Amino acid sequence: MLRTSYKSYPGWNPSGFVGVCTVLAFTLFQLLPAASAENWPQWRGPSSNAISDSSDLPTQWSTKENVKWKAPLAGLGTSSPIVWEDRIFVTSQIGRIPLQQGMYPLLARDDRDLASRENPIGGRDASSNTPDSEVYLTVESFRRSDGKRLWEFKARATGDFPELHEKHNLATPTPATDGNLIYAWFGTGQLFALDMDGQVVWKRHLGKEYAPFTTRWGHGSSPTLYKDRLFLLCDHAEDSYLLALDKKTGKELWKVDRGDKPISHSTPLVINTPEGEEMIINSSDRIDAYDPSTGKLLWHAGTWRQTPIPTPVFHEGVIYMVRGYRNSDFLAIRPAGRGDVTDTGILWRSSGGASYVPSILYYKGLLYVTNEVGIVTCADAVDGKTIWRKRLGGIFFASPVAGNGKVYMVSETGETFVLEAGREPNIMSQNPLEERIIASPAISNGNLILRSDETLFCIGK
Repeated sequence: MLRTSYKSYPGWNPSGFVGVCTVLAFTLFQLLPAASAENWPQWRGPSSNAISDSSDLPTQWSTKENVKWKAPLAGLGTSSPIVWEDRIFVTSQIGRIPLQQGMYPLLARDDRDLASRENPIGGRDASSNTPDSEVYLTVESFRRSDGKRLWEFKARATGDFPELHEKHNLATPTPATDGNLIYAWFGTGQLFALDMDGQVVWKRHLGKEYAPFTTRWGHGSSPTLYKDRLFLLCDHAEDSYLLALDKKTGKELWKVDRGDKPISHSTPLVINTPEGEEMIINSSDRIDAYDPSTGKLLWHAGTWRQTPIPTPVFHEGVIYMVRGYRNSDFLAIRPAGRGDVTDTGILWRSSGGASYVPSILYYKGLLYVTNEVGIVTCADAVDGKTIWRKRLGGIFFASPVAGNGKVYMVSETGETFVLEAGREPNIMSQNPLEERIIASPAISNGNLILRSDETLFCIGK
């Protein structure tokens, strides 16, 4: 939301600012900031497809080159940054809560050298299981142009704490904004709606109001904004439900029981079809589609899959998605069905080669997906047939983003691979930042915004 008034405009003169030219000039002034700013307001960007219209996006950088600025964060987190006009918002956790005991499944378990570079959040030295007496949840605002921190909101984490996987913490869900409010959701179930200056407008604690957020490995789904609603997926072992809230007040509009304890770390995707709006959810039981106005189940497809994390994308009437977990398949689905559409709605399915955590990317007629150890598959969106496959190396949690004819893939080890989009596997550059990165990038105004465990980077010329 534009906050600058015409009275603050340099050279404002009330006595001379009259007539038709005045109206036109004022209108132009009001439009310019909106036209010049590219917002990235939620998980996977403005259209939830991880594609930017920015031109002249960066190709090469390092710790000493083409880093416009970097800023330390108040705590640790794996949520992605979001952008609204000249402000960036990011969430973090301060303090430690217990980690789940036992063996942690390493993504690079079959590659000993690569596995030695795989680390918990904050680094191996910081992975103590001794909890702190007080843990805080934070939202920070930074100025996009120069990285100056504008404000910090901080609230104490309360309620039952889940035993987390060492890879992430309570600050895993990516926040969302509509330019009026910022919606920050955390792994305890605490939800805060803040104004653009960081003041609380309303708040909820779903972990106390409904059921504890005690799902295995912790909560991963991000809030989804659509029209006047905020959608929250809580597929947990204790109680699984889908919730729609009024975004202005936090009032419950509807709540749907999700059945026999499905598990999902995926974020809902709302799409428009000729037959109406649908909300697509990737979960362990199957793929579900709901009416976002009422919560009515419209159709479902597929069979059981362990621990789905990737989010679907939608393009020209087709849903593309990865089911998640090891050796996943990826598929294309026709929306607007009714009932079980497993046999009728799936257009094609490609077995193997897909991702555990990263979401699929549709860009210029091609699908890009990387598995956990950096083997990238490029497939034709028409039929899912593989066009090329190439190993990048690295450990991949972050989902790819694209723009300006480039595809960006970020490894946990801090390297961003820039690929030329197309039917040939051309790696344009490999760019190190020497920090652990799990969060997916944001793009705004020709810049790549990267979040490591504890640092915010703005990459660009």
